[in-house]
Amino acid sequence: MSQHVDNAVDAVRTYIADHRTAFLDDLSAWLRIPSVSAQPDHAPDVRRSADWLVAALKDTGFPATEVWDTPGAPAVYAEWPSDDPDAPTVLVYGHHDVQPAAREDGWNSDPFEPVVRDGRLYARGAADDKGQVFFHTLGLRAHLAATGRTSPAVHLKLLIEGEEESGSPHFRALVEQHADRLAADAVIVSDTGMWSEDTPTVCTGMRGLAECEIRLYGPDQDIHSGSFGGAVPNPATAAARLVAALHDEQGRVAVPGFYDGVVELTDRERELFARLPFDEERWLRTAKSHGTGGEAGYSTLERIWARPTAEVNGIGGGYQGPGSKTIIPSSAMVKLSFRLVAGQDPAHIRDAVAAWVPGRLPEGVRHEITFSPATRPCLTPLDHPALQSVVRAMGRAFDKPVLFTREGGSGPAADLQDVLGAPVLFLGISVPSDGWHAPDEKVELDLLLKGAETSAHLWGDLAEHWRHAP
Repeated sequence: MSQHVDNAVDAVRTYIADHRTAFLDDLSAWLRIPSVSAQPDHAPDVRRSADWLVAALKDTGFPATEVWDTPGAPAVYAEWPSDDPDAPTVLVYGHHDVQPAAREDGWNSDPFEPVVRDGRLYARGAADDKGQVFFHTLGLRAHLAATGRTSPAVHLKLLIEGEEESGSPHFRALVEQHADRLAADAVIVSDTGMWSEDTPTVCTGMRGLAECEIRLYGPDQDIHSGSFGGAVPNPATAAARLVAALHDEQGRVAVPGFYDGVVELTDRERELFARLPFDEERWLRTAKSHGTGGEAGYSTLERIWARPTAEVNGIGGGYQGPGSKTIIPSSAMVKLSFRLVAGQDPAHIRDAVAAWVPGRLPEGVRHEITFSPATRPCLTPLDHPALQSVVRAMGRAFDKPVLFTREGGSGPAADLQDVLGAPVLFLGISVPSDGWHAPDEKVELDLLLKGAETSAHLWGDLAEHWRHAP
């Protein structure tokens, strides 16, 4: 490492150490606001949280800060142009709403009265996501102080949502409405985590999601299984056969066309996943499960991060009470979800499933299929220059090699990629023990400050290595 880099690292660390107390005091003030978007009684608190953040971003130096209203909870937008007109434009995404929390849920302290114990900050939102949003303010200040700049090295924008914990029902419309102002060369999502305290990682993608409910109808009412059984089709049996036909013997989804366009894992990606210190037995304990399963030919991590899936989320029909009731039920239902990977189009999956279902049903069983709004997958290639900037910035902050993960779940990041046409990068410092959505949610203070360090290094690296964004 060059002396120039050493000096920059030292300058950033010194600034962050000197301002640690004030940063944590400010973050704690924000965490005291119970911005629970899922509970209507807290709507004024979500508004108060947005107003608080606007004021904090003004204090940080952002010349433009606004509350953006939606039909639900408000979002916050901020912008700070660089003095360099040729600098790339970067949009940071996060959210300021939080999950419900109450002391009686099992918290050891008031969830909205932050407390520090053993180097950890406990409060609802400490990790998900106020802490990870707010470290960017300290990182930006450190960036300016260490470089002597009066503006960021990139054109910096922030979009901090207020409804993520309620499913982001108005987020895509908000992004579409403000697409011109949100235009960016890259999006940084700070609503994620890393592998562990000792293994810094960067997430490179999230799976998408498509869901449907299938209703099957047979007789016009429940009928006697002795008088009619064996002579008319049973919708509950049809539901069971439909579910059984969903996968082949290799664990692959058997819907024709399901794998069209799938971006396969590269050998390099598989090798990097294999480097992670993955303990399958421990993972199974976390999953409360007793064995692994899935598509043949792939490891557990590859299955949950980089392969598409079909899952039965619910199946029902007929009598469910105690004892017996010898009927042929009039109806049955199946709920399915499909996790999608890069290259898959949710509309194509919807059409493929809708075409597959009728061919699996016997004559005399009618069906209705209803699809929920879908989420697209997102993936950034390992060699993308913006991703390499994130990796270098995190490596300088942590003084360790940075590995790669993906996220098996889904989120609004794909809407940003889809609407803005910009690559999505993930910068998060939360670890699995932080307990998102659980009692005693916390954030490791050392990691939170490493997030600020990473942010401080990132803007200059992007400006240097990605000046002319493709």
